[in-house]
Amino acid sequence: MTRLTTAQALVRFLSRQYTERDGTRQRLIGATWGIFGHGNVAGIGQALVEHAEEMPFHQGRNEQAMVHAAVGYARQCGRLATHAVTTSIGPGATNLVTGAALATVNRLPVLLLPGDTFAARPADPVLQQLEVPYAGDVSVNDCLRPVSRYFDRVTRPEALIPAALAAVRVLTDPAETGAVTLALPQDVQAEAYDWPDEFFAERTWTVRRPAPDPRELSTAAAVVRAARRPLVVAGGGVHHSAAEDALRDFADATGIPVASTQAGKGSLRHDHPSDVGGIGHTGTATADELARAADLVIGVGTRYSDFTTASGTLFEAPGVRFLNLNIAPFDGHKMAGDTLIADARAGLEALTQALDGHRVEPAYAVEYTDGKERWERRVDAAFQADEPDARPTQVQVVGLLDALVTDDDVIINAAGSLPGDLHKLWRARSPRQYHVEYGYSCMGYEIPAAIGVALAAPERPVWALVGDGTYLMNPTEIVTAVQENLPIKVVILQNHGYASIGGLSESVGGERFGTAYRFRAPDGSYTEGPLPVDLAANAASLGMRVLRAGTVRDLREALREARGADRPTCVYVETETADTVSGPPPAQAWWDVPVAETATRMSAVKAREEYDRHVAARRRHL
Repeated sequence: MTRLTTAQALVRFLSRQYTERDGTRQRLIGATWGIFGHGNVAGIGQALVEHAEEMPFHQGRNEQAMVHAAVGYARQCGRLATHAVTTSIGPGATNLVTGAALATVNRLPVLLLPGDTFAARPADPVLQQLEVPYAGDVSVNDCLRPVSRYFDRVTRPEALIPAALAAVRVLTDPAETGAVTLALPQDVQAEAYDWPDEFFAERTWTVRRPAPDPRELSTAAAVVRAARRPLVVAGGGVHHSAAEDALRDFADATGIPVASTQAGKGSLRHDHPSDVGGIGHTGTATADELARAADLVIGVGTRYSDFTTASGTLFEAPGVRFLNLNIAPFDGHKMAGDTLIADARAGLEALTQALDGHRVEPAYAVEYTDGKERWERRVDAAFQADEPDARPTQVQVVGLLDALVTDDDVIINAAGSLPGDLHKLWRARSPRQYHVEYGYSCMGYEIPAAIGVALAAPERPVWALVGDGTYLMNPTEIVTAVQENLPIKVVILQNHGYASIGGLSESVGGERFGTAYRFRAPDGSYTEGPLPVDLAANAASLGMRVLRAGTVRDLREALREARGADRPTCVYVETETADTVSGPPPAQAWWDVPVAETATRMSAVKAREEYDRHVAARRRHL
């Protein structure tokens, strides 16, 4: 038996948990992030001091951002490792909710350890306690229940044993992972207990690769053989399973074209013959045209979000069928598809073998190859920046970066118009290069996620691409990057407003209301236009080296210099706004944003007419 406080026991337990997949073993919880206040300073805080050699610690500035950093780390590690995040009670705990939702939506593991009010209630209420008249056992931490894959409140020291084991089980479950919350009352954290030594023994959790059921595999092979125009939709599950090589082998063997969701982009290299680019509302013309005519859609590790399906309007062939290879039955049964419930790599390998040399007709391969070549010419035209003294457009910024990077670089983005430009245009060179969080599309994710990726892969250049609106949401983790001396590269694209949502507002009859910056003059009048703020100076004040780029020539040199920098570096560029809403080429498929059914303003009336036209094309796949 070992006598420790509950917090000390938890830290020691977490330091001895490992994952193993394909013979590779690594530590599950690589470090703990924390912001301390009452509720965790005397419990988890003291435990981290007590066991400093066992558990590395990172100091954050914002609780939500700490979760984003942990998520970025977990994604870069292929979900085989993650970080823990500890907060005080009250606002520290509720600040976790957005980060937790992002982790769970994207099926990425992160362990949340918020402080909680006293279990023994010696003083009631305590500072920051939410009093609930109808329930004495509710605290603000209960906000984390719906956004967590597992939630427990540890109200006695001995309850930590089953709670901690259950938490790690979920963190390492390839089908059920996401945010895991252990709410820790502050008095319980500090309470001592005699712990069985077995609790602290090293544990290795095997991340399973379940093989497909033979009957499902036989059906899947028959369905593929019967198809004349099959299309693979590669989702994030391909990356999570490290199934990229298996997908390449499947495409090589069958000749079936492969489109990718935001989470799945990079599953094939951009120059692989079968890669036809992104699919859906932000997809390529090649992929979306193939999707409209596909008689079989093979979803691999995708959850079929509305961006992927163009809100139910993309897969329009009358007899289209779906075959869903997914480790999670919940996703496998979507679109009324035939199911192949299995690990993505194991399933692809088995399906390739079961097809035994089956290939699509040569004419189909010629069709999508020609379409791919046409699209690449459109990308080249969009990226072209042959006026070196001109102000660059947003798409030209992407193009200049695309021309600079190698397989090693990681590109991080999450919200605004950039995800659409990147999904359509970026040429992914390696499986971990394209890191766009679009399951939750959370503004403010990019900079802290870049920190997490840099901690997981210190040898790789890591780029966080942010617009001015996103930068203003959550720039404070720049201080953390400076403190940790992590040479992340932050590219701030200043277009003086919310360009993406402004374009959407215009398209749905909102007339860009509330999406442009408004400056209040001394006489009380308002003028739309640039605000008298300097984001480059702000980044510099937080400790970053800042390179200002006013022209295409300046930007090309600034990006090159930033890539080679050994300290946190920011490239600030004011973009030409003509194409910053979606960038050329335009959206290739619809997305459902409901438009006012009745209105007096002509912009909304016309937008509703267009909306009704698209809605009429929607179908349910049953």
